[in-house]
Amino acid sequence: MTSVQGLVASPDADSQRTLYPYVTGTSVVGVKYKDGILLAADTGASYGSTLRYKSVERIKAIGKHSLLGASGEISDFQEILRYLDELIIYDDMWDDGNSLGPKEVHNYLNRVMYNRRNKFNPLWNSLVLGGVKNGEKYLGTVNMIGVHYEDNHVATGFGNHLARPILRDEWKEDMSFEDAVKLLEKCMLVLLYRDRSAINKMQIAKITDEGTTFYPAYSLKTFWGFSSFANPTKGAEGSW
Repeated sequence: MTSVQGLVASPDADSQRTLYPYVTGTSVVGVKYKDGILLAADTGASYGSTLRYKSVERIKAIGKHSLLGASGEISDFQEILRYLDELIIYDDMWDDGNSLGPKEVHNYLNRVMYNRRNKFNPLWNSLVLGGVKNGEKYLGTVNMIGVHYEDNHVATGFGNHLARPILRDEWKEDMSFEDAVKLLEKCMLVLLYRDRSAINKMQIAKITDEGTTFYPAYSLKTFWGFSSFANPTKGAEGSW
């Protein structure tokens, strides 16, 4: 006699996990400055190793008090934005005069990323969450396995290795908006020269107590005349 159980497919029999991200964005850099928070990211998105898309916005406003930037899989970022839209709408439905601040949104994202990691179905993103509420500035990050922290400046991807040393040396708590933008541009230029997935078109967004401002994307001025760029393997014994 055939077992009925053997004929019934498991609910998860056809489910699959994302093993390789397809369309991805690179580093996001965020800093606190005198009046609020600044986030910067380039507008490129790679299809595998090909820089396929050149005008992808990876910084979004979340509610009234927060900005979110993402590197990694673009479709997973869109899924995270859907989660956050539902969260903000649910919070607004209470109509109690309160709204979610950046700390609450960051804690929510920490739980979401760690929960998905524990299901072995992670969202392939590293996120930067910054915001201002009641004059208090907040900046944090969380990656695809739920590792998270707060700091005065944060970065994802290659930025975590190449931009953070610059920020540690040059960031100041009372930086003006202009000085903070120059510092972000310096970081993004360093990343452009060293990250094959980066492009020289970048976008900056700021958030203060007065609200959120997104600036039009613009191109960084580059210089490729360095001798190390002309012959990168010079002096490397055994290189091709």
